[in-house]
Amino acid sequence: MDQPPGNLLSVAMVRALREALRDIAGRPAVKWVTVEGAGDEFSYGAKIQEHLPDEMRVILPETHEMLRQWLACAAPTAALVRGRCLGGGFELALACDDILATADASFGLPEVKLSAFPPAAAAFLPARVGATRASRAIVSGAIQPASYWHDAGLVSVMAPPNDLADAAAESFVRHLAPHSAAALSHAARAARLMLIAHALPVIEAAERLYLDSLLNTEDAREGVEAFIDKRPPTWKNR
Repeated sequence: MDQPPGNLLSVAMVRALREALRDIAGRPAVKWVTVEGAGDEFSYGAKIQEHLPDEMRVILPETHEMLRQWLACAAPTAALVRGRCLGGGFELALACDDILATADASFGLPEVKLSAFPPAAAAFLPARVGATRASRAIVSGAIQPASYWHDAGLVSVMAPPNDLADAAAESFVRHLAPHSAAALSHAARAARLMLIAHALPVIEAAERLYLDSLLNTEDAREGVEAFIDKRPPTWKNR
């Protein structure tokens, strides 16, 4: 992902990721698919200007379709995370089979600060780390270091800040390269079956909650407009 600053998951970025996944689908010899952010950040998440109601009715379903494509990828997948991995960027990482991160990386779901919530994280995170830890992350919007998520079992490898590429290469050589691409493909898809069975209905329900209910609140628009205007929000609590 190369869209400075912060590799935002704009409509254009989501569509580019979908196109990349379609290309990979036609390459059966691929043994590992990784996604990372250019520069020092993984992704700050969605483009806030696209969080307004009319834009969200377009971008949210398309983003969720992109995440479904990650879940259907014919090879094992991993997010290689440097810097901040926030909001939609964190949701993208959660759609991957594995997360490798630098020790100074940080992860969070700050949508609640805009009077919003992360629908895909509501589907993925409880299945990956348990309901209590997931609820705390979603409801508080707190940003936590990679070590927190490593302790939770979500981040499998923590590398020194400048050594993520080497750590990823070592992980591939040790765990994936010796195996048949056909075997890896079937194993990865089998390993995702429980997550898919849980997550896909939840994503659909959370998307409807977001589009049909949250976007009708006054505070949902106020949160985005306040961010764009660089001012504190004035909540009406409705």
